[in-house]
Amino acid sequence: MDDDTTEGESDAAIRTELAQLRQEHQDLDDSIHALEARPLVDQLQIARLKKKKLVLRDQIAKLEDRLMPDIIA
Repeated sequence: MDDDTTEGESDAAIRTELAQLRQEHQDLDDSIHALEARPLVDQLQIARLKKKKLVLRDQIAKLEDRLMPDIIA
């Protein structure tokens, strides 16, 4: 029974972290769109934000895999 509690708490922590990462990913997306809408576009800053966004996407995918591992039927 302790294993279920620990696993449940772990899942809750993962879900919380996922929510935070998804929000940060969305914030970066919004920032990128805002920068691209400016008359003078800072390509270096946009590239850095996009790279960070990709890193976040990878982190999100890893956490999602921990919640729902691939099961081969």
